[in-house]
Amino acid sequence: MSGLIPESFIDELLQRADIVDVIGARVQLKRAGKEYQARCPFHDERSPSFTVVPQKQFYHCFGCGAHGSALKFLMEYEGVSFPDAVEQLAAQVGLQVPRDASRAGPDDKLAPLYAVLAEATAWFREQLTLNERAQTYFERRGVGAEMIERYALGYAPDSWDGLGQKLGRGADRMKLLAAAGLLSQRDNGHSYDKFRDRVMFPIHDRRGRPIAFGGRILDQGEPKYLNSPETALFHKGRELYGLWQARQSAQKLKRLIVVEGYMDVIGLAQHGVEEAVATLGTATTKEHAELLFRNAEDVIFCFDGDRAGRQAAWRALESTLPRLTDGRQAYFQFLPEGEDPDTLVRKEGAEGFRARVLEAMPLSDYFFDTLTREIDMGSIDGRARLAARAQPLIEQMPDGAFRDLMREALAERSGARRVVPPAQAPAPPPRASRQVVQRTLVRSALALLLARPQLLAEIEVPVGLDQVQKPGADILREMLAVIRDRPQIAGVELVDHFSDKPTRDALTRLLSAELPGNEVGWAEDLQNALVQLIVQSEAERRRLLEAKAKAGEPLSAAEKKELLALMAKRR
Repeated sequence: MSGLIPESFIDELLQRADIVDVIGARVQLKRAGKEYQARCPFHDERSPSFTVVPQKQFYHCFGCGAHGSALKFLMEYEGVSFPDAVEQLAAQVGLQVPRDASRAGPDDKLAPLYAVLAEATAWFREQLTLNERAQTYFERRGVGAEMIERYALGYAPDSWDGLGQKLGRGADRMKLLAAAGLLSQRDNGHSYDKFRDRVMFPIHDRRGRPIAFGGRILDQGEPKYLNSPETALFHKGRELYGLWQARQSAQKLKRLIVVEGYMDVIGLAQHGVEEAVATLGTATTKEHAELLFRNAEDVIFCFDGDRAGRQAAWRALESTLPRLTDGRQAYFQFLPEGEDPDTLVRKEGAEGFRARVLEAMPLSDYFFDTLTREIDMGSIDGRARLAARAQPLIEQMPDGAFRDLMREALAERSGARRVVPPAQAPAPPPRASRQVVQRTLVRSALALLLARPQLLAEIEVPVGLDQVQKPGADILREMLAVIRDRPQIAGVELVDHFSDKPTRDALTRLLSAELPGNEVGWAEDLQNALVQLIVQSEAERRRLLEAKAKAGEPLSAAEKKELLALMAKRR
């Protein structure tokens, strides 16, 4: 598809979809009066603080603050992009996603790259069916036809121009192949196939589109593995091999296992361990860590037990610490010498490998075991050294119980009563603290519009609202303008319209608050609030001008005229 998704369609989609159906299909909801409750899927908790409000088509967690529409929930829960969430929700309610062809989105400019990479994938797959050596390689590694299909495995022939001849077809196409990372260039300007005589592993993005390749040489030669260069579509520090396939295996992944190579991912999947992913020839980055935790709460890093494997594990820990919000957990598993996940799962089977995973070392144990390995913990100097090394790393962690517990663990090991005073994190408000909106006129009007934006069509906005100077009046005027432009907009989308965080947070609180009175009278309540705003504003202005005149300050001609008009209204 091309073009951006029209806002009017988003509004219609959220009108059609039922947020209870969307969330209830993924989280066990329990009715509580007019609302639904559950334990929050975005953080660990014992008592339910996650609320779904059908009337407002909105969810809110009073524990961690997560909130939003059905689309926002899909993005956070499924770990998908906004366009993917729209496609998914539209399919669920039977709508076809339109596109505004006059406004090109980012994907439209990149569409030729996506297309040529898909063509290359198909060609490599075709070549695999024609090459016995490549087929034998996969057979020898125990890779069956199902895995070849699932991971779209292929073969790049031993040719300098096989791909170029097949897909080149002119100078523009050759430039496109080069931009996709499929061609290299000699000093004399001539292009040649980047991948030659290699089994090919397509790397897919989160929508299942090929964006790059990894290739393994069949015979002797260097490099053994060759990856696509960075392109407009591919940034190896942000992608994980096998993530798309892992996501297809389960609606919600409980865990992800991070391994080192393509064949480790495929070998594990061949034996039924389908939640494995691999970094692409690079250390685990902070972007990798965030991507991992967006898709699963538990992440197990599985590395060789040698020095290189332990160095890779420590780098993964450093990237993971800043992402360890409460509810997320990381573990570390080191394999026996000379083994990798592919060989182990073939020897021990899926159950044996899963048993190893369950024995993985929690991050906290690995953290302190590694830091104390070469320190004399029997001496004051040694314990001070531990504190000096551990404290800066712990302080990178987000505020929360996990960081406080790590601080306490450091204090116990170092012998200090407390290395860093624990942050006094505010306790999540109890369920009973949800209050009725305070009856200020601006807040009442905002809360009513957020609860049902379509109320605007049921009232007549009084003249003079543009002159009101009360706190929040600018937000109210902007909200009214947005609703006029988008009559079907949902309240949660109105919140997202405002870019600054303080405003969004304040509106979120209003959206999640209970409204006084009966829903039948909301339109009248809104009309009265707007009228009273103008009455109050005019009264304040009149008193200001009267006070100025009494103080002996001369009024301008315009002020005199304004005062007379205000006094006439008063009568």
